[in-house]
Amino acid sequence: MARVKRGVTKQKRHSKVLNLTKGHKGVRHRLYKRAHESLVHALSYAYAHRRERKGDFRRLWITRINAAAKLNGISYSKFINMCKIADFDVDRKILAEIAVSDPQAFASIVEHVSTTSSKAS
Repeated sequence: MARVKRGVTKQKRHSKVLNLTKGHKGVRHRLYKRAHESLVHALSYAYAHRRERKGDFRRLWITRINAAAKLNGISYSKFINMCKIADFDVDRKILAEIAVSDPQAFASIVEHVSTTSSKAS
């Protein structure tokens, strides 16, 4: 069998890793071994944080809805419960956007949901 010398393949792999670690600090973008470690960690963190971001946004939306609901004299949990009783199917993302951009519309939603839920119970 022929002997395989990894000259070109190794060089391409190393340059690929070093190109992907541009912008990293110090030896993390200069030396292959450290750059590879840095790249593995960076990709791992990116994967995990893409999933974390979804929860971060949900928490942000809940905080915004809670603040707007408190201005209308009701807590977040009671507001969401009333929405479920009134069969008001608008997700938290849209409710938060309405709460921030149009407080009067959010106030009318709170009023509508509270009257509808009181009729249902």
